[in-house]
Amino acid sequence: MTDAPAQTGPGAPMSAENPWPLRVVSKKIGDWLARLGEVWTEGQITEISHRGRTVYLTLRDPAAEVSMRVVDFTGAVAACEPPLKDGAQVVIRAQAQWWDKNGSLSLHVREIRQVGLGELLARLERLKKLLAAEGLFAAERKKPLPFLPYRIGLITGRASDAMRDVLKNAQARLPSAEFAVREVAVQGPKAVTEVCAALAELDADPDVEVIVIARGGGSMEDLLPFSDETLCRAVAEAVTPVVSAIGHEPDTPILDYVADWRASTPTEAGKKVVPDLAEEQRGLNISRTRLRQALHAMLTRESDALAAARARPVLARPETMLEARAEAVANLTHRMRSKVHSRLERSTDELGHLRARLRSLSPQSTLDRGYAIVTDAESGAVLRDAAEAGERIGVRLAAGALEAAVTEKIEQEER
Repeated sequence: MTDAPAQTGPGAPMSAENPWPLRVVSKKIGDWLARLGEVWTEGQITEISHRGRTVYLTLRDPAAEVSMRVVDFTGAVAACEPPLKDGAQVVIRAQAQWWDKNGSLSLHVREIRQVGLGELLARLERLKKLLAAEGLFAAERKKPLPFLPYRIGLITGRASDAMRDVLKNAQARLPSAEFAVREVAVQGPKAVTEVCAALAELDADPDVEVIVIARGGGSMEDLLPFSDETLCRAVAEAVTPVVSAIGHEPDTPILDYVADWRASTPTEAGKKVVPDLAEEQRGLNISRTRLRQALHAMLTRESDALAAARARPVLARPETMLEARAEAVANLTHRMRSKVHSRLERSTDELGHLRARLRSLSPQSTLDRGYAIVTDAESGAVLRDAAEAGERIGVRLAAGALEAAVTEKIEQEER
């Protein structure tokens, strides 16, 4: 049994042994693009050239480095009113065409519409609402500007009045202000890409503490790059504070809402990003003067208080305080002695009275008046009745005592 012959040709599977010819690959790409059909796309025209009745355009995405060739065989460009010019924003309906011979892709336009002012404003309003809903305009996410930045990033047009205004006003306020300037396109199809690239470069520089994006005034179409979603999101994601200084006071691109601080003009931006050295010096001098005055007033007040305290008698003659206390102690001592003396006198009188009463009630007083106390000689008991007396009795006199023998007992007659 013999092996089946291997398949070769365009219908066979691709491999290193069976590669497709380039013409086959090119044709297959063209077939695939043909199945894509017509597409609607939007972009900005950067180049227009006429070759007879055929018009060649370059359509560019304003937010990225993407462009494509557009060919008009139908007169769609000629029908546009007003006539198309470089920088115009358009929406086209086109068919993708692949040229087999040179492998180039182009769009064959079927219809072309210029994006009018009203449509642009409506789109900007929708984008503004979208970014606001995402919190990109919120005040709490905005970063404060540094008081005295070491280096200032400046993104502006090449040799523009806006650049001169920022530099002039900033250096007039602070001659030592240092700038890192990036000159870029500030209108047209390259503006968004170049501004975003400059922003990323300055944001990555650790010495740059604030970034100013500045442009002079212009029409709404000229300022469209500063309402681009890509640029606005890049500014919102920047770590370094960003100042938007686009156009004049009435101009308000979406970048003004996303930036950390909005300057109405480049001139105001130059004044905002740095402090006024002369004004700060004046403020410092005023503060220094006020500090001296406050310190002098405090020292004067404390000195006066100290002098008043030293002038008080208690400090002028400290012994005065002891004398007053000694006098008080002497008075208290005198009062105490007077009270003790009075108490002793009263107690002495009371004791004399008690002694007199005691003496008047004492048996000795009775004896002193001539009476005697008769006791039984054996028992010593006081005799009150003659019948109680034994053979011998004791007699206690006022002075001395007697012992006697009872010779006769005489009973007292009843009264």
